[in-house]
Formats: sequence, C-alpha cells, structure tokens
Amino acid sequence: MKINQELKNTLLGPLSKNNPIAVQVLGICSALAVTVELKPALVMGISVMIIITFSNVVISLIRNTIPNSVRIIVQLVVAAALVTVVSEFLKAFAYDVSVKLSVYIGLIITNCILMGRLEAFAMSNKPWPSLLDGLGNGFGYAAILVIVAFVRELFGSGSLLGYQVVPQSWYEAGYINNGLMMLPSMALILLACVIWVHRSLNKDLQEKE
Repeated sequence: MKINQELKNTLLGPLSKNNPIAVQVLGICSALAVTVELKPALVMGISVMIIITFSNVVISLIRNTIPNSVRIIVQLVVAAALVTVVSEFLKAFAYDVSVKLSVYIGLIITNCILMGRLEAFAMSNKPWPSLLDGLGNGFGYAAILVIVAFVRELFGSGSLLGYQVVPQSWYEAGYINNGLMMLPSMALILLACVIWVHRSLNKDLQEKE
C-alpha cells in the first residue's frame, strides 16, 4: 500500500503541488516562447513529456553502469538522441508546427526539467517509478503551456487550434482582438497569474511569515 502511494505521488505530484513550472519555476523560457498559439504549445508539451519519460527510463536502466564522473555527459547524449528523433519526426509529419517551434524543440536538451529529473530521480530509482516521474513532470509542464496558450490565442487571435471561434458578427460590431496577448510580456503576466491561482488553491505552498 505504501509503495502504491509513493508511485501515485510520483505520477500526480507534478500535476499539482510539485508542478515543474508553477512550483519549481523551471522551463519558463520555452513556456513564454511557444504559447502564442495552442497547437505549438500542445506539441511542445507532448514532445517534452515523451523525451523526459523515455530519457528517465533509459538512464534508470543503465544507472548502475554509468561512471559517476561522466554521468552528466551520458544523460546529455541520451536526451540529445531522443530530441533528435522527436525533431525529425515533427519535420516529417508536422512540418508547419516544427517551423513555428523553430529552435525550441532542439533546446529541450537544455530544459532544466529534463536534466533535473534525470539527475535527481532516474539516477537513483528503478525504471517503473522513473517512467511515472517522467509522465507526471511532462504532463505538468504541458498543462501550464496549454492553459497559457489557450488564453493567448483565444483573446489575441480569436481562434483555437487555428480555427476561428469568435463570431465574425462580433468583429462587425466593433470587437477587436487583444494584440497585447501576442507579446512575450503578456505570456509572463499570464504565467504569473497561473502561479498565483495555483498558490492560492494550495495553502501549504504559501510562505509563512
């Protein structure tokens, strides 16, 4: 029962009280850069989740054979290989999204969440918990991206996933898209609001005076 609870916390913890963005404040740069539209944000979130999960499992499987002096290099090689696979897959099957994400897919290898999980968790845990840890942290990261991108695209472009959702009649009546939503500064403000709401809902995360 205790083991099951630990596994449950490993999977669900990053979705709430240990979210990599809202609590640990990691991966902020990509969260600001790819959230202008919902589709790229969704693809980025899924890509990070896949890479963290498989990297965790691979490193966990070989952790006892990795010399301590080169462990970071090995982690980088594993992560880089998976990033390359994901990047080439996107270029082959979702080229338009790949272009929008630009260099940010390649920069997943430098994502603090990825390297943090490999070093802090996968190097000292078995494959199954490492897989759950990767899924949880990847999904927690993706969830924040989707929330921010949803608001930015809806109010900034009047669309979601590229489909117009604000009726044309609204524009004819004088409605104007909020251009501020397209600016990186607004992404930072929205992210701050998400963190504020998250802290408000989780009283135990608030700093005590």
